[in-house]
Amino acid sequence: MRKYLLKRVFYMVLTLFLVATITFFLMKLMPGTPYSNQQKMTQQQIQIMNQQYGLNKPIWQQYVIYIFGMLHGDLGTSFQFSNQPVSYLISSRIGASAQLGAQAMIFGVFFGIIIGSIAAINRNTWIDTTSTVVSIIGKSVPNFVLAVLLQYYIALKLGWFPIADWGGFSYTVLPTIALGVGPLAETARFVRTGMVDVLNSDYIELARAKGLSKFGIVYHHALRNSLIPLVTLIGPYTVALMTGSMVIENIFSIPGIGEQFVKSILVNDYPTIMGVTMLFSAGLVAIILLTDIVYGIIDPRIRLSGSEG
Repeated sequence: MRKYLLKRVFYMVLTLFLVATITFFLMKLMPGTPYSNQQKMTQQQIQIMNQQYGLNKPIWQQYVIYIFGMLHGDLGTSFQFSNQPVSYLISSRIGASAQLGAQAMIFGVFFGIIIGSIAAINRNTWIDTTSTVVSIIGKSVPNFVLAVLLQYYIALKLGWFPIADWGGFSYTVLPTIALGVGPLAETARFVRTGMVDVLNSDYIELARAKGLSKFGIVYHHALRNSLIPLVTLIGPYTVALMTGSMVIENIFSIPGIGEQFVKSILVNDYPTIMGVTMLFSAGLVAIILLTDIVYGIIDPRIRLSGSEG
């Protein structure tokens, strides 16, 4: 197990290095400059700014400086907000994104498990068909379209929740639903498929023969075993949601990482773009590693095969 973990950590570090390298050089190919939206700056002022931020150096030198700084916890200084460290900008906004992402994930997984379980128990009935249609619609409709519909009908027409902005819990309900429908649809599909397979297995038939109640069979046997594949889905989804949805945060005027990322792209704020990208990548690889560990605990065969490899 130790050898397996060390191997995964090595690949995690290598992945982050490749992401940082590829993102850095692709970012430099973006059209425009950090001063494109500042028409009043003279050429002399631009030269001074380039010297201050090190943009007058060759790209390979800028790359080495950035990687060295990143290894020491320095993500650079934002071009958009003068003299503001990128680490401070991210830390000041990660709370809103994390709260919204966590709520969306809890909402999606909770109701997805319920819908998927009901569909599996009532398979090949109108209930199963309805839940399948709901899952397909939830997966197919973009979350920004759903967000606009929620704003118009629920917030504007009915006045049940605020249209936008960021305040108390009521401000988070509509963006949580808009973000959570995707995980809900995926969770329902996974649970439904897994539970149908489990309910047709031999040990479930044995449980029925022993006279166990339908609830006991579903909860203690079918549901628990059908949730194992869901572990691999929850990890990446959680990172994607908790690091912020760019479009949703802009639609609902949420001061999160996603909104900051969009603004940084529009003004070519290179350090902020890199900082948010590395945050997402680090979270993703860490969650994948954690998922593998949890999966190995749930299914010892995976742990054993990983140790042998």
